[in-house]
Amino acid sequence: MTGPDIPESHPRYESLLTRHRIEEGVDLGITSRQGLIAQGRGEAFDYLLGEETLPSADEAERVAAAHLLRADHAVLSINGNVAALAPGEMVELAAATGADLEVNLFNRTEERMEKIAAHLREHGAEAVKGLTADGRIPGLDHERAKVDADGIGSADVVLVPLEDGDRAEALAEMGKTELVIDLNPLSRSAQTATVPIVDNLIRAVPNITAHARDLADASEEELAEIVEGFDAAAALEDAERAIRSME
Repeated sequence: MTGPDIPESHPRYESLLTRHRIEEGVDLGITSRQGLIAQGRGEAFDYLLGEETLPSADEAERVAAAHLLRADHAVLSINGNVAALAPGEMVELAAATGADLEVNLFNRTEERMEKIAAHLREHGAEAVKGLTADGRIPGLDHERAKVDADGIGSADVVLVPLEDGDRAEALAEMGKTELVIDLNPLSRSAQTATVPIVDNLIRAVPNITAHARDLADASEEELAEIVEGFDAAAALEDAERAIRSME
């Protein structure tokens, strides 16, 4: 997806391009209209962060890469906004880490599920989970409880970008390692995460992929050291401090 009418010299180029992708996602039937609201909320936090990746966020992205490489079974969860904003980037991250891709939606219909799966395949995905929905996340009464038993249901590490807070809490209750991408450091999702990544999705996913490629030959001991040395509370505090000090 591109924004042909947006000159790259425009000071808000990336922001406007992101809006264009979400709008196109709605037109394609992969993004819900509520996703427009969610995008606007996230964009406000990104503005307060200076629309850049903080060093603490980059560290979190490296830690996330280490978790994905160490996992016995990693899954990247994809909703409508993620499918619109970073389909190819999510496919590349899956390839770099050996993770599965799984579609999971709050406003779930079979038509939307099929469209998103097809959209991911168009961007290089060989297999997409989520349509079987033969598993369930305990404690949730809405459609995001539905998962594939051999996908998120049995995963030990799950990347959950742009996540609903209640599902993030429910996944944590299942004992899963959660890697959350969320621009609001005070959200339930970020507060629940094993690794909170306070960064824009379109920056975070390529960064995690780059770190995964850099760490591809790392030993188990090195990966364990990266994971164990991470301080989630400090990362959240740094992001909140950056937001509060924004001038």
